[in-house]
Amino acid sequence: MSSSILWFRRDLRLGDHPALLAAAADGAVLPLFVLDPALWGPAGDVRRAYLLRTLRALDADLRQHGRGLVVRSGRPESVVPAVAAETGGRAVHVSADFGPYGAARDERVAVALGEVPLVRTGSPYAVAPGRVLTRDGRPYQVFTPFHRAWIDHGWRAPADSDPAAVAWAGAPSDDLPPEPDLRDVDLPEAGEAAALARWEAWRGTPYDDVRDRPDLDATSRLSPDLRWGTIHPRTVLAGIDADDPHTATFRKELAWREFYAHVLHHWPDSARAYFRPELRDLPYVTGAELDRRLDAWARGRTGYPIVDAGMRQLLAEGWMHNRVRMIVASFLVKDLHVEWQHGARHFMAHLVDGDLASNQHNWQWVAGCGTDAAPYFRIFNPTTQGRRFDPDGSYVRRWVPELADPTLGAYPEPIVDHAEQRAATLEAYQLLRRHGR
Repeated sequence: MSSSILWFRRDLRLGDHPALLAAAADGAVLPLFVLDPALWGPAGDVRRAYLLRTLRALDADLRQHGRGLVVRSGRPESVVPAVAAETGGRAVHVSADFGPYGAARDERVAVALGEVPLVRTGSPYAVAPGRVLTRDGRPYQVFTPFHRAWIDHGWRAPADSDPAAVAWAGAPSDDLPPEPDLRDVDLPEAGEAAALARWEAWRGTPYDDVRDRPDLDATSRLSPDLRWGTIHPRTVLAGIDADDPHTATFRKELAWREFYAHVLHHWPDSARAYFRPELRDLPYVTGAELDRRLDAWARGRTGYPIVDAGMRQLLAEGWMHNRVRMIVASFLVKDLHVEWQHGARHFMAHLVDGDLASNQHNWQWVAGCGTDAAPYFRIFNPTTQGRRFDPDGSYVRRWVPELADPTLGAYPEPIVDHAEQRAATLEAYQLLRRHGR
């Protein structure tokens, strides 16, 4: 049967889906997901497992409407045109991708499709990258003016996409690969229904009061849902009262996500390279000492309880509280003198919500080489951060139980002295400035 193809990528839901509306306007809709080896190969087991669970949830949702998800494996520029030819596809509909790889991939697919159009409708963002610019048409490099312009620009209401009103088409499908063995990693429930339930359960939480407290476990936990598109930020924004200081703060966190997508869109090299290249000449450890420090940090064996708690939470849940992400990142770069790319890679390998734009640019923000207007002097003290944001130590006790019960094992002595390393970091920065680099 001739149909339009809806190619799912980072929009693994059926509600609030503009590309689905556009596809349905053309007639029957074939739901397609392409397992792309260029993305599947580098992904860590946590992200692979969560993606597979999300795809199974999407497939179950589609089957309620008579058809399942069509899965094919291979390079999209080969697979998508082949599916279009096989099914008589009149058009391929997608949510626009603004990442470096995704944008280039879509251009290759558009060329390979020939006369079959690749139709981009909507994106994973409330405001697509490239739309919020300065008055003279340049991209913002600092968050605060971007945030003001982003609010002034505004966003559309959620799209009224009703999967029950769609004529769904089918085609033969590959099997999904087996799920990696995560052993004891505890991932959140996947899929659109779980995302909406998380959002509804969390709405009304006094965000300003709890957002920096890892011991309370009271943040929204929506980052994996936003990463995989099981909920759209527009859906969340529609439920936010901008006059409430708590929800206004939460909206600002959504704006950070959109800002970093904007930065990556305009400066794609910043995914791997320094946004502020003048800081790339700071001294960092190498060789065996790099391996030793990185291993202690990654396993949660640095001798700094709040750091170790965060790193162990990452291994156990594929997630880490945002405040703790900043603490452990600062410690790696500015106490252990390990270059930020090493930490960014570790996070991307283990985070269920690993998002290239947010991950890489948050690491650069902490390292002092990103978009921050006053970058390098911010050095988190892991001891005072722990006392302030985990005041009775319950977060640390959960993840570092040997501190309270030595029979569980010996806790290591601090790997470095924070005061000494802070002074060394500031001295290196001042030396770099004096030499005009």
